Amino acid sequence: MSEKTMASTLDTASYAVRDSYFGQPYIDRDEHRDAPYPHRNVHGGFANTDTRFTFYFPDKAEWGGRLYHPLEGAHAGHEEAFAGAMGALLGGLEMMVKLGGYMVESNSGHIGDDVDPRAGEDPSLYGYRASVESARFSKHIAKQIYGREPDYSYVWGGSGGGRRSPGCLENGGGVYDGALPFMGGGSVAPQGSNIRVRSEQPLSFGSMFNVQRLLRDGKLDGVIDAMQPGGSGNPFEGLSNHEREELSNLYRLGYPRGDEFMIAKPMGQIWLWSSIADMLLEEDADYFKAFWTKPGYVGHDQPEAVVPDLIDITLPITRIITAQDLMTPDFAGPEYNDAKPMAMMIASSTGQWDLPIAVEVKGVGAGYRRGAGLKLTTGAAAGRQFYCTQPVGDLFFCDGRAEANLLRFRGAKAGDMVHVDNHAFLAYCYSYRHHISDDPLNDFLRLDGQPLYPQHGLPAQSPLMGIPYSGQYEGKLLWIHHTHDASLWPPQGVIYKRAVEQAQGAEKARERFRLQWTQNAEHVPPMLLPSNPKRATTTWLIDYMPSIEQGLVDLAAWVEKGIVPAETAFDFVDGKVSLPADAKARGGTQPVVTVLAKGALRADARPGESVALTLSAEAPPGAGTFTHVHWDFDGSGQFATSVPVEPGQTALSLSAAHAYDQPGTYFATARVRLNRHGDPAARRQVENLASARIVVV
Repeated sequence: MSEKTMASTLDTASYAVRDSYFGQPYIDRDEHRDAPYPHRNVHGGFANTDTRFTFYFPDKAEWGGRLYHPLEGAHAGHEEAFAGAMGALLGGLEMMVKLGGYMVESNSGHIGDDVDPRAGEDPSLYGYRASVESARFSKHIAKQIYGREPDYSYVWGGSGGGRRSPGCLENGGGVYDGALPFMGGGSVAPQGSNIRVRSEQPLSFGSMFNVQRLLRDGKLDGVIDAMQPGGSGNPFEGLSNHEREELSNLYRLGYPRGDEFMIAKPMGQIWLWSSIADMLLEEDADYFKAFWTKPGYVGHDQPEAVVPDLIDITLPITRIITAQDLMTPDFAGPEYNDAKPMAMMIASSTGQWDLPIAVEVKGVGAGYRRGAGLKLTTGAAAGRQFYCTQPVGDLFFCDGRAEANLLRFRGAKAGDMVHVDNHAFLAYCYSYRHHISDDPLNDFLRLDGQPLYPQHGLPAQSPLMGIPYSGQYEGKLLWIHHTHDASLWPPQGVIYKRAVEQAQGAEKARERFRLQWTQNAEHVPPMLLPSNPKRATTTWLIDYMPSIEQGLVDLAAWVEKGIVPAETAFDFVDGKVSLPADAKARGGTQPVVTVLAKGALRADARPGESVALTLSAEAPPGAGTFTHVHWDFDGSGQFATSVPVEPGQTALSLSAAHAYDQPGTYFATARVRLNRHGDPAARRQVENLASARIVVV
């Protein structure tokens, strides 16, 4: 035994599993670890299943009697995500300890992006059952370590974790007292429905890809500029009829206004296509054939809109690229910046720096490469199907489902033949027209209740996404959604609110549910997002994790003390969520900020001229007081100018001035932060920002 192995033996034999699918729990690691925070680390699983778990127990003196169970995003499949890179970004063990908890992780019942062979495609296992049984067993272990079970238990997570955490509360049998999903979304069905999620949201991503494809030759830059502060507000200028139609449809489906830069930089959205493409082709084969062969579909009726972008060719692999290769000088160029973050996250979370994640294929031609299928036709890995998540020149960074996700290009060699074909992806770009639900969001695709286009029924999502929401639960649920999320668009933020109101009625919904909006927040923190060369990402998007951490604090106060968390007022029209401009009317926990240049959102200036800037900021009632103000005058993202803030301020009105020596377009941005207790050194600094445009000529 190593010197770090714990001396006491934990009892697993006396634990009685509640869910008969699971065999007896076992522990294969019990040791002290100093990283990412000093704790007792317990790892194991349940016999005869793929379910694995890790429990993180801080010292008894640091434990505040709570259990926190963060759920991994995407499809999950890893039981130590929050101990690594994801924990560093989204709040891992240290945050859980500071909030008074020990931390539980499970792999949601499967290893990697594959199903448990015995359970097959049972969505309830991946949606909540593996997580619930793991959390329940952790209480059995906690009693041995701390002398008692936790007093309160909370499940939370974003994206796929936001998709699954409500299901854990709804179906957890009292294991959890509260849930905090953020950036979730899905469909609704009566409680007890053991079916896969059916939703149009994954197909709506096709609309986004289509706009990127159609506007990729410079026109998208005009759309981005029009929708930034001080822009014209008309994103359709200079577009053809078909381009206007597709961009308008994208907005009506809910794509967030002001986030157009991310249309050109798909991240989680293109991963989702790579993970479900094979499933869609198997279960919705009629659509992918009809798109090219029948009236009513663009591929048949308007071939000029898609045929120039077609790829269908078989060529040899000339080179294979690993995650480690991306760290070498050969890949130091800016063209690789969009591909590196995901590759680095995969490698760091799995330890597989030798994982072959891309292939070079020369001679493909001028077709549209993102989303294209790549199928190995010869060699040891023949038959493995991939989809391109990021093309860079002749390199294709790829992902897929099951074996393709776990192994990538392991076993493939230079000289092996690969079939590159994007027929399916081009059809996917228009699939939103042909798979609509009864959600009023889709009314623009109907006339007098009748669909405008031939319909194929809603596709089922991966079973790894779990089951539909029911909206029926005991306990408390605080939902947090982002206004600028290009992966789970704002309309997804109202689905669960409607579900709770329908399932429990208005009175019970008010007792158990609250919705908060976080303005200017994307799907991941800005440090993981690509930057526009003209304007740093941090000048238009915030770090939302302090808002999530504050939400966890408020959820506990709601459950344990009956202190109801603030909610955010909003309007929802034409797929757009709008927030009141006044902080008192808006509510929530985030400050409201406005920046003007010469009294307007846009100002013209001469080189060397001093431009007068004004900042106005308000804190919502009960949200705290301002602690920090920083200016970034040139869009670099440095926020190098700090302004002192008098303690106790709930409203700010500040002036600044800046001169620009060179002609160009600049965005002067002010970022403000507040803390519930007015402490500038505290962990939770909830932030917001605003910008004004200065055109120097």
